[in-house]
Amino acid sequence: MNKYKEIYGIDISKAVFDVYGSKSGHNQFKNDAKGFVSFLKHLPKDVLVVMEATGYYHYRLAQFLYTSGVSVSVINPLSVKRFIQMKLAKVKTDKSDAKAISEYGEMNEVPLYTALTDIQAECLQLFRLLDSYIKHRTATKNKLKGEEVLGVPSKIVYRSLKRNLKHLNKEVLELESRLLELVKQDQQHQLTLLKSIPGMGIKTALFLIVVTDGFKNFENASQLCSYVGITPTIRESGSSVRGRSRISKVGNKKLRNLLFLCAFSACKHNKACKEIYERLVAKGKSKKLALIAVANKLLKQAFAIAKSGLPYDENFVSKLA
Repeated sequence: MNKYKEIYGIDISKAVFDVYGSKSGHNQFKNDAKGFVSFLKHLPKDVLVVMEATGYYHYRLAQFLYTSGVSVSVINPLSVKRFIQMKLAKVKTDKSDAKAISEYGEMNEVPLYTALTDIQAECLQLFRLLDSYIKHRTATKNKLKGEEVLGVPSKIVYRSLKRNLKHLNKEVLELESRLLELVKQDQQHQLTLLKSIPGMGIKTALFLIVVTDGFKNFENASQLCSYVGITPTIRESGSSVRGRSRISKVGNKKLRNLLFLCAFSACKHNKACKEIYERLVAKGKSKKLALIAVANKLLKQAFAIAKSGLPYDENFVSKLA
């Protein structure tokens, strides 16, 4: 990190963002276009700006700084949280958080941020809205079932729910269609390759392509598995601690959930995945752990196929994944 003249840590919220420079100290700016420009004017050359991934709030600033030629790193909030806990900090304010992020950037080799393309940005927006509509649709379906159990006492309530469900179905189909159109426009070949994997759902394939930028952001399958958070963690210490192995859960939660759902189909129709599932269950491992292993294998297959440029072949993939 010595190549940077100064490390800036940013704690960002809806209205403002607090900045702490390793040499210049604390400052605060509004979280809007004017605040971004004002912050940029305060930045000397050859600096690194480090911020946490905070959903919508960090994205605009990260994109702005990147396009302005500033080195930016967007890190996992859990990493900073553990860093602060390790320091036994007793004070928690926006200023102290910004300082901690700056110190984290000084002490660790943090990855540099790469701006999203317009297609990636729109796809992620579509996924977020799609998730919201699907959750709302599920709640509406459950409500309808509840009303039916009651014998539909209110026709107005029942009809309103039916109209709402019809509208949500229409919106979901429209968003999915647009999502498919964008990915085909940008990564048609990769989508075809991933769809050839038994058990790989279309939605998972689309999301994988979008968040990995066509797998360009990862050098090997292990990096991708760590990013998703689907690698096992071992809890052992001496002779007294023998905790159960579990996935790390530090990573992309949505992608992890999609892969886990795909694992149910993969352990039936995907030869390599089926072998892993049956072997683990035969050893007495829980079915959930076996499904997690299948999801991990499925992800490695996707990486191998994307990098090779060849469609799924159960014998060839088993050597690569």
